[in-house]
Amino acid sequence: MRRAAPTRQLPVRHYGPAAGRRRAARDAVTGEEPLQLRLEQDGGDTPLVTTLRTPGADFELAAGFLLAEGIVWRREQILGLRYCREASADERFNVLRVRLAADARIPHPDHLHRFAATAACGVCGKGQLASLAERGCAPLDDGPSVPASLLASLPERLRAHQPLFGRTGGLHAAGLFTPDGKLVAAREDVGRHNALDKLFGWALLEGRLPLSGALVCVSGRAGYELLQKSVVAGVPVFAAVSAPSSMAVAVAREFRLTLAAFVREGRFGVYAGAERIVDDLQG
Repeated sequence: MRRAAPTRQLPVRHYGPAAGRRRAARDAVTGEEPLQLRLEQDGGDTPLVTTLRTPGADFELAAGFLLAEGIVWRREQILGLRYCREASADERFNVLRVRLAADARIPHPDHLHRFAATAACGVCGKGQLASLAERGCAPLDDGPSVPASLLASLPERLRAHQPLFGRTGGLHAAGLFTPDGKLVAAREDVGRHNALDKLFGWALLEGRLPLSGALVCVSGRAGYELLQKSVVAGVPVFAAVSAPSSMAVAVAREFRLTLAAFVREGRFGVYAGAERIVDDLQG
């Protein structure tokens, strides 16, 4: 079996004035497939979660998810990643095994029910996460000073590196930037949480954590879990194209993370950490 593609060509029938008359065609549609994560440690095999994702960067997605959930916090704790050879041919590339070091924290079996996930919302209906402070997360250092004009430009810079969105119009994106606006990495996925997990998973596997000098821009809204993931990764500046939630703002303020939202058309609002923003906008 071949791996599922990130997009699929499917038949569509167009209607409306722009089509002239109704007409049949084929259209690129965002791929969405389940991915089950299974954890191996000391000979044990624990099914952790099944999430819906856009195929691609699956190892990064797994690493980022484990980082965000506090199961791993160092690259060395991930001893191996592989697709499941034991699964059926139809599922082989939809089951991923992660071999973990002995000090990684696999959840107790009684707590595994909280890891029920979808592409739309990440991990839904789970019990409240242990506080970030209990996991050893501290308020972030001062980090970089960012010109307001540069921050306002991040969505456009990210959009230039969203090839799958350009083909389908149906994916979220997360981008990692240097303080001078250079794109370091970008990831796309049908789920906004997945896109950020892929990005931070890449950083973990590349040995780049903490991301203490980085800016992150996401194509959607700023929810609590996206900010929680960013605190764990050590990101000091987070920009979102859409709205923030009250819990996201609370996390940003508690951990000194700069949160900018409604970043579009050359303007934005800063809900926390305004001291990192240098106002160079005219008018």
